[in-house]
Amino acid sequence: ISFPKGCVVVVDRGYVDYAWMNVLDSNQSFFVTRSKSNMKYTVVRTFQSEALQDNGVLEDQIIELDGDAKKHYQGKKMRIVRFWDSINKAEYEFLTNNFTWKASTVAALYKERWEIETFFKHLKQRLKVTSFVGTSENAVYIQIWTALIGILLFKYIQKKAKYDWNLSNLVNFIRLNIFVKIDLWKWANDPFFSGKPPDKIGQFKLF
Repeated sequence: ISFPKGCVVVVDRGYVDYAWMNVLDSNQSFFVTRSKSNMKYTVVRTFQSEALQDNGVLEDQIIELDGDAKKHYQGKKMRIVRFWDSINKAEYEFLTNNFTWKASTVAALYKERWEIETFFKHLKQRLKVTSFVGTSENAVYIQIWTALIGILLFKYIQKKAKYDWNLSNLVNFIRLNIFVKIDLWKWANDPFFSGKPPDKIGQFKLF
């Protein structure tokens, strides 16, 4: 896959491939990922300050890879940002080839990937979309926008309904009753109400 000059590619550390990252860097594209625990490197320079730590940045370092990784990345330098996530109470190491962004920007970009991951979790687990029907750029856009609209509608019903819905249950109930003629809000507010039985006038006995 080729990426345009200046674009930002944010990937999970499972996709870390130094030769591929070298191609991105050579094409003047930027990457942000998490460093692997077994990554060997030499620190060239370290930036530390109280201002950085106030933003959750523990260290901001310029590094050179060691071993085979150095050969695959052609001996070029990288940047590591060590960040403390106060919400999840965890420390993360982010790897990038951009040396001009603020350290907090590097961390923020990767955290945005988590938000996208949450969307795809909704897509797979709640809307049961496990694969794309079409794979062209336009087809993928249509399916993603349709899924976004669907999730927003479900979230709106969940927020407005008087009943305390779990989102997964709400999606499943609507899926099962999609062709049932019923007042949506009456049902959403009280899904287990025992209403008047349907009128039998006009119905015929089968036997």
